[in-house]
Amino acid sequence: MVRDLTVVKIGGSLVAESGRLRGLLCALADGAEGPCVVVPGGGGLADAVRAAQGALAFDDSLAHRLALSAMAGMARIFAALEPRLSVATDPAVALAAGGIPVWDPSPLLDGHPDIPETWDVTSDSLALWLAADLRAARCLIVKSADPPRDDLLDAAFPLFAARFDGDILVRGPGKEWLRAGAARTRRAPPGPAGGTAPGPRECAA
Repeated sequence: MVRDLTVVKIGGSLVAESGRLRGLLCALADGAEGPCVVVPGGGGLADAVRAAQGALAFDDSLAHRLALSAMAGMARIFAALEPRLSVATDPAVALAAGGIPVWDPSPLLDGHPDIPETWDVTSDSLALWLAADLRAARCLIVKSADPPRDDLLDAAFPLFAARFDGDILVRGPGKEWLRAGAARTRRAPPGPAGGTAPGPRECAA
C-alpha cells in the first residue's frame, strides 16, 4: 500500500462554502496532504434521503444504500470541480497509478459485515473504515465548523476509531484537533485545507 497515506473526508456541508471547497480540492490535487484518498460527504443529496425517509418511512437499510449513492454523486461533483481528481470505486488501483482518487462507495451497496446499515454510520465512519482497509497513516475529517464538538461526528465513529491504528484528525475552518492516534498535538497548517490562507497555487473560486 502507498506509504504515508491520508484518507481525507470532506464534509458535504462544505458545498455551502464554494471557495473553501474548491480551494481544498485544489490543494489536495497539488499534494498538500501527500498521497491521499478523498472521501466525499453526501451533502444535500444525503439530506434529501433523510427527508424522503421521514416522509415515506422506508427502512434504514434502504436509506443507507441511498446515502451511499449520494456519496457517489458527490464524488463526481468533486471530480468535476477539480479535474485532477478521479472517481474510483477501488482507490488502491488509482493510488498505484499515482493519481488522487475520490472514493465512490458503490461496491458497499451489496452490504458489508463490518458496516451497520443505519444513520449511526455516515461518511465520517466510512472514511475511517476505508482508512483501516487501506492501512492509511491517518484519517483527516474536514468539517465546516471547528472541533472539538461531539455532534460533529456520527454515533458509530468511536467504534470505527477503535479499529484504526493511525492518527485521526478533525479540521475546521480555524483549527485542527487530534482526536486519536499518536500522543502528540498539531496546529492546523495554513492553506485551503486549514481554511486560513491561499493554497500552493492559485485555484479557481
